[in-house]
Amino acid sequence: MDQTAHAQTTERIDARVCVVGGGPAGVMAGYLLARAGVDVVVLEKHGDFLRDFRGDTVHPSTLEVMWELGLLEGFLAHKHQQYPRISGRFDGKTATIGDFSRLPTHCKFVALMPQWDFLNFLTEEGKKFSTFRVLMRYQATDLLIEDGRIVGVTGTSPNGPFEVRAVLTIGADGRHSVIRERAGFEIDDLGAPIDVLWMRLPKEPNDAEYMLGHLKPGKMLVTINRGDYWQCAFIIRKDSFEQLKQRGIQKFRDDIGDVAPFLAGRTSALRDWDDVSLLSVRVDRLRKWWRSGLLCIGDSAHAMSPVGGIGINLAIQDAVAMANICADRIREGSLIDGTLEVVQMRRLPPTKWTQALQVQAHKRVVEPTLDGKISFSPLPLPLRLLDRHPWLRQFPARVIGMGFRPEYVRTKPFVPESDLLVGP
Repeated sequence: MDQTAHAQTTERIDARVCVVGGGPAGVMAGYLLARAGVDVVVLEKHGDFLRDFRGDTVHPSTLEVMWELGLLEGFLAHKHQQYPRISGRFDGKTATIGDFSRLPTHCKFVALMPQWDFLNFLTEEGKKFSTFRVLMRYQATDLLIEDGRIVGVTGTSPNGPFEVRAVLTIGADGRHSVIRERAGFEIDDLGAPIDVLWMRLPKEPNDAEYMLGHLKPGKMLVTINRGDYWQCAFIIRKDSFEQLKQRGIQKFRDDIGDVAPFLAGRTSALRDWDDVSLLSVRVDRLRKWWRSGLLCIGDSAHAMSPVGGIGINLAIQDAVAMANICADRIREGSLIDGTLEVVQMRRLPPTKWTQALQVQAHKRVVEPTLDGKISFSPLPLPLRLLDRHPWLRQFPARVIGMGFRPEYVRTKPFVPESDLLVGP
């Protein structure tokens, strides 16, 4: 095909900002920029937001952002569960790990809501701004580069090839980011000794509401309350799924019933391995999050372990910080490379601290548990201290619920000058 024919068949889209990826970081970034008067297009490669392996935890810091945006009441009107505390079962003994009641936030709980509901809600709210567009089934496959500067992306959609030209491209396409790979960013791999098996199991009305973690020597399971069923995450050693499958589905059912006895009679819902999905865990971060015209945020910049469920929290905080620092400059046409560097400088420390905690959790809790080298009889000292002194539970709750550097919305809703000139 000659260049003339190609030009006639390539869809061309212009925007001030192109966000690649419709996860929490991408949709929140798009919403905040559009709210600040920036013309933004969000590209999502799938046709919807339905993904079972996406986390459901909406932390108090994210709920605070929703309050600041005036969206909290509408958000909480959607079906969700509220966890004012986090507890776990350790070889049959219950221990409360975190209590959110002392947090300096409007919502003193973690809200469990399917992530697709969260993303659908935020997308619908974003559509109230004329500067907000979300294009579904638009998959970015490469970067547009001119004179060393990123000026947009190319990709494919149901309509054929497309290109988006933008002043700023934001990579928010997750841990397997095409954008960061095409940009040639260097990655520091911190290592992840685990993978996660996702599945659904039936829920009964008398099930304990706040139980998230179930641990006993050799086994770990996380149960996420989705109202009428449990979304379960069974933790396994890295790259051991095939070995587990060779033992047979019944052995796997028995393992679940052993670590979480209340589920023992329900594991028959797992008919075969097709009912189990593998999530390969990575913990890494980019050495440099930006190039001229390009910025990565969320898992694209720093892939997180599922430990603590705090990846979504960091992704949202990245988006808020990016908008606080960049929105006015983008709208006014004064964005420079140094502005993007400031975003990384602000968000890198909490990312490092959080990942360091996750790596330590892998070494001191997860790996010894999976190897059967840790005993929960008696409970480890930290858990005994939390049991004897409930006021201590506010500290893990603060780390989990707010993170090391919570961000607050500094951008203001943009009002065009023409609207200001219109009298009452």
